[in-house]
Amino acid sequence: MFDEIRFNTIDRLPGYVFAEINELKLAARHAGDDIIDFSMGNPDGRTPQHIIDKLVESAQKDGTHGYSVSKGIYKLRLAICNWYLRKYGVTLDPNTEAVATLGSKEGFVHLAQAIMNPGDVAVVPDPAYPIHAYAFMIAGGNVHKFGIDYNEKYELDKVQFFTKLKKVFKESAPKPKFVVVNFPHNPTCVTTDVAFYEELVAYAKEERFYIISDIAYADLSFDGYETPSIFQVEGAKDVAVECYTLSKSYNMAGWRVGFVVGNKKLVGALQKIKSWFDYGMFTPIQVASTVALDGPQECVDEIRETYHKRRDILVESFNNAGWPMEKPKSTMFVWAKIPKVAAHLGSMEFAKQLLQEAKIAVSPGIGFGESGEGYVRIALIENENRIRQAARNIKKYLKSLEG
Repeated sequence: MFDEIRFNTIDRLPGYVFAEINELKLAARHAGDDIIDFSMGNPDGRTPQHIIDKLVESAQKDGTHGYSVSKGIYKLRLAICNWYLRKYGVTLDPNTEAVATLGSKEGFVHLAQAIMNPGDVAVVPDPAYPIHAYAFMIAGGNVHKFGIDYNEKYELDKVQFFTKLKKVFKESAPKPKFVVVNFPHNPTCVTTDVAFYEELVAYAKEERFYIISDIAYADLSFDGYETPSIFQVEGAKDVAVECYTLSKSYNMAGWRVGFVVGNKKLVGALQKIKSWFDYGMFTPIQVASTVALDGPQECVDEIRETYHKRRDILVESFNNAGWPMEKPKSTMFVWAKIPKVAAHLGSMEFAKQLLQEAKIAVSPGIGFGESGEGYVRIALIENENRIRQAARNIKKYLKSLEG
């Protein structure tokens, strides 16, 4: 009925590639299979107790159950700014340069809706966390993609990055207004350094575009690597905003707490559009998030060390099982090239067979964009014993392909 009424925004969105894997995973579990699940970046650990305690304490108060503030209560915005000052030596104004969001994903989508005009162009390196591209398409804009290059240590090839970016600006009409960067990168685990941001900020000022930087995995860095912030570059606030989430560092994925900071024009646009969309997250969650950011950070060290150990065990045991891969220096993932014996399958079919034959769920690389083909993303969300069991299953599966 009413076929002539089209939903243009929804029509622009493809089917969610990961849905097929999720359906197969659900069916296997209903059939009684024990699936070792590396498919989603959903932290399996408990939220630190002092954060839970503050949530409970605040929720017991009569005055915390009404509408809150869409841009976040002042104490939370102040804690966000204090976090940046401690971690990066960066000074931010809690009123004009910070906004709390319902997870970083909500903030990213609403930011795109606030700043994107129909037909505007955003540049998003490929592969990418899907919402980094589709947020702009939902907002009525267009996305220009280019593949990112990196070495065997998952380090960004900066020369290739800027060569391709400059080619986009030379050839694109209209000229892009926004460039998205996400380092440490999801899904590829690629890292970069402050020098990259120095060049990017300078280029943004030359070509007059805004930068949206996502550092969701800033705290999950290993082997001496430290994630930089774009705001360590002088003048970055003139051209950039940065997104972060408490989901990973504090095991607070279901709490939905994130933030966007930086450029006053972009932050102000997000604050304004959020005032039309929501009344902010539940106040006790905001109070507890303030304690997370301002309180003891040993819990973050413990969470980081958990992923560090899992990374080492997974890479070693999977290599021994016949699946070569390298250790990334950051994120809660391993971005792994499909083993040669299975390369002909492609990432989707390989992921299906891993699920059906080895009882292991991973995310197919094609779900993150064309440049993700030939790879799968493995989330470090299973314990050490389950990782070793997965390696045994993989060894058996790969041997079956050789036969």
